Order: sequence, then C-alpha cells, then structure tokens
Amino acid sequence: MMERHFSLKNYNSFGIEVETEFFAAISNEAELIEVLKSNGNKPFRVLGGGSNVLLTEDYKGLTLVMQNKGISILEETASHVLIEVQAGENWHELVLWALENDFGGIENLALIPGSVGAAPIQNIGAYGVELSSVFHRCKALDLESLSFNEFDKAACEFGYRSSVFKTHLKGKVIITRVQFKLSKKTHQTHTQYGALQASLQGKEMSIQNIAASVIAIRKSKLPDPAQIGNSGSFFKNPVIPVNQFKQLQENYPEIPHYPDTAEKIKIPAGWLIEKLGYKGKRFGDAGVHEKQALVLVNYGNAKGVELLNLAQQIQEQVLQNFGVQLEVEVNIF
Repeated sequence: MMERHFSLKNYNSFGIEVETEFFAAISNEAELIEVLKSNGNKPFRVLGGGSNVLLTEDYKGLTLVMQNKGISILEETASHVLIEVQAGENWHELVLWALENDFGGIENLALIPGSVGAAPIQNIGAYGVELSSVFHRCKALDLESLSFNEFDKAACEFGYRSSVFKTHLKGKVIITRVQFKLSKKTHQTHTQYGALQASLQGKEMSIQNIAASVIAIRKSKLPDPAQIGNSGSFFKNPVIPVNQFKQLQENYPEIPHYPDTAEKIKIPAGWLIEKLGYKGKRFGDAGVHEKQALVLVNYGNAKGVELLNLAQQIQEQVLQNFGVQLEVEVNIF
C-alpha cells in the first residue's frame, strides 16, 4: 500500500529529515511487482536498511523499502549448509542466527548495519572477511522486463566494497533474496587483524568468541545510530600503488598499512583524516566522530547537504596534503 508525502527520517541511519512523494514497504516478491506496475513510469528507488545512504534532498518519486522476511536451509552436508535469506532480513540478525546454529563464515561481519538485500551491493566486509567469500547466488528483479534473474558469484563482479549492482546494474535490478554457503563444525577462522587478535588472546577460537570480540570492538569504535546519526564508515580505505605508499612513508614513517596485492597497499582513511585534525571536529550539527575519524555524524538536525559538504572538504584536504583521493563508501541521493 502506497503512502504519500512520507518522512524518511526513521528510514536512514543518519536520521536526516527528508520526504518522499510516495512510499511503499514491500513484504514479498508479488507485491513488489504489483507496486512497480501501479507506479507506471514514474521515478522510484529502493532503500535497504538505510544504513549506507546519505539523503540530501526530498524525493519526487516512489521510495521502496524491502521488508520481506525469512531464512531457510536449502541443502546441508556434513561440512556445509546452503541457506536462502529474504532481502528484508536484518544483516546482524542473520549473523546471530548463524551463530546460534554454529554456522560459520560471517562471524567477522557481526554488527554491520543494514539489510541482507543491500549486503551484496556493497560487498560488505570487516576484519579480513568479505561477503563474497560466503556468497552463493542471489535472485533479483529486472526492472525493465519485471522478470527475475539469478546471479552467481562470477556474475556479481565483486570487488572492494563494490559489485555489479553498484556499477552497471545500479538502478536496473532489485535483489529479493540471497543464498549463502556457510561452514559446519570445522570453521576456517580469520583473526589476523591486530585488534581482533588482541581481543581473542587466551580465548577459544570459536566463531561465537570471534563474533563477540568483533561486536565489542565495533561498539568501542563506532557510534550507535540509535544514539547519534551516522552510517558507519563514510569513506573507503584507499588502495594505492607501492611506489606512492613509499613516498608517503618517507614523510610519515608511522603510517599504518596493509598489503592488498603485490603492487598495491591499503592505508586507513581514518588515519589520514585524523592526521588533518578532523577527528571530533564539529560544524554545526554535522561533524566527525570523536573516536573514529572515518565516521561522519549528525549531532541532531544536520541537513544531508551539510554532511556532503563536510565530506567533500575532507576529500579535498586529503588529496591536497597526501595526494590520495578518498572514495565515498555511502550512496548519496
């Protein structure tokens, strides 16, 4: 059922007050097709969990929110389980469900906000694990033909915080359900990140303990959107050529870094931003979080455009001072 002149303040984790001309919450695939047919050729967009978006203006069109729910086991062997999850499920709730069933592979991705349907678009990742490592396939509605297609891992063209759904299929399909292949009993764990290693010292290397450590670390570093508006990491960590990194290292020997490939080095965007003095800085109600410079925050009534201006200011300063171009991780509307 469509609603008119609907506020999206409660549907974006920044808590930005913007209005959409039409709004519909979708509970199943048939309803999705029905709403799109009734919408005709008018503009529309899809919000997932609203946790990876910055809304900068009112929307003259239809905003859809996927609220279809359900987790089912399709296949099970002694070592693996294949599950199918509806797009409207909350990602962290899925992680908790997997932990309760001792299914491994997504424990490092605990407490990442957002919906399951939005997760492949961004190829969400944390602490050395990306969604692509457990992804099997997904079902998506083609918006031109209103028919469903399936995408296997290769077709999704996963990259660092990217996929085909974020590039040339952006705005052309809607993901309705996702399949994941998770491990049973013998789990291959990933604990190479320093903070995670330190937190797990002396503990059993179970997926439950790994998730608990990830949750504790994230809570200590990242603000709760229910307390202060934010969308987590606003920028991607830049990946730069080795030669460029060596030049930076000459000027900043203490710069943290992680190998990406033989020719590329990943450096923390938060370190670059903090080095410029932005950590904890506030411009009206728009600001940079006091504990994590990678996170932009809405202290109350910031407009989306104010946060966008701050982001662009940071990008310009990082480029000017370090020669590094920061890419925005969130989707800007």
